[in-house]
Amino acid sequence: MGSSGGVGGGKPPAWEFHATGPRNLSNPSWRDLIRSNWKNPNYRRIAISCFVQAAYVLEFDRQENRTGSTAIAPNWWKPFKYKLVCPLLDSRDGSIYGALLEWDQLAALSDLIMLRPNGAPKAVLALRGTVLKQLTVARDLEDDLRFFAQESLRGSVRYAGALELLQSAINKHGSNNVCIAGHSLGAGFAMQVGKTLAKDGVFVECHLFNPPSVSLGMGLRKLQEKADKVLKRYISGSSSNASEISRPGDKGEIVSEIGEEKLIKEVKRWVPNLYINNSDYICCFYVDRSGVATVTTEKRGDGHAQARAKVFVIAKGPQKFLKAHGLQQWWSDDSELHLAVHDSKLMYRHLKSLYVKQA
Repeated sequence: MGSSGGVGGGKPPAWEFHATGPRNLSNPSWRDLIRSNWKNPNYRRIAISCFVQAAYVLEFDRQENRTGSTAIAPNWWKPFKYKLVCPLLDSRDGSIYGALLEWDQLAALSDLIMLRPNGAPKAVLALRGTVLKQLTVARDLEDDLRFFAQESLRGSVRYAGALELLQSAINKHGSNNVCIAGHSLGAGFAMQVGKTLAKDGVFVECHLFNPPSVSLGMGLRKLQEKADKVLKRYISGSSSNASEISRPGDKGEIVSEIGEEKLIKEVKRWVPNLYINNSDYICCFYVDRSGVATVTTEKRGDGHAQARAKVFVIAKGPQKFLKAHGLQQWWSDDSELHLAVHDSKLMYRHLKSLYVKQA
């Protein structure tokens, strides 16, 4: 999941910020103290996607032995007045798969920015996806296959490393000031880490670019769901007194139709942001077969729907797979996104797994 650079290939030097980064990007200024760019969801998406790209380029710099003034990764965070605090290293091959960035007050002061702009996170943990290069492809694909086979990344050393580093950032800055983001495989890790923290009642802002939605487990589950429906119809036809039918869920859980409705009302508030391209077959299962964007919602006390996940679908985005799955589309200035307003069964299942009691 992902590609070289996460954006469809190309040699690392091609990913200089000034050449391929966002156009018309204004640097933070004193005006941000009055009206922060970070309150603009488009600016936020652009900035955070650039931070994720920085995680890719850090690994490219490592492979090409670029350090100091020759490194190109810093150009992906410096325009936003952030600094690298700690890269995430895979103990299996020494590759860089993520980076913890923090607001750089000294750099901000050099531009006469006295305070951190309102809405700007104090720390961002950015996680890259698969890099199809000889030095990293083995471990990257190992985790890709792990997700495909198990629909979980908990067994990976990268999951443990990302969780530990994010928890340290939360201890330092507080969960309201910390953000986690990832692309492709990295989005899978970001979701897994976010879910783990949410289960403990710790909610962090989460941005998932082209998150993986395809797995062997999902395919088998679809077959199981079809079999359950056939069995339900058979039982309903045999017994008119069956008012409530229980069905087996993931990992042996038993969820009744009545219990599931009650569960929806009790789900805690963790609202990840998903960014989807319909032409990307890796993440397309977050939308239905007709191509309509979907998002999980529930009714509040006032009768209005409240989202538990925000799914943004790019309009008129790249159609060919490599670009449709690429990261660059998310920092493009002309990207037009639509926020979904309907139910997403796949995202609901991810969130539901946090709160269902195991049998």
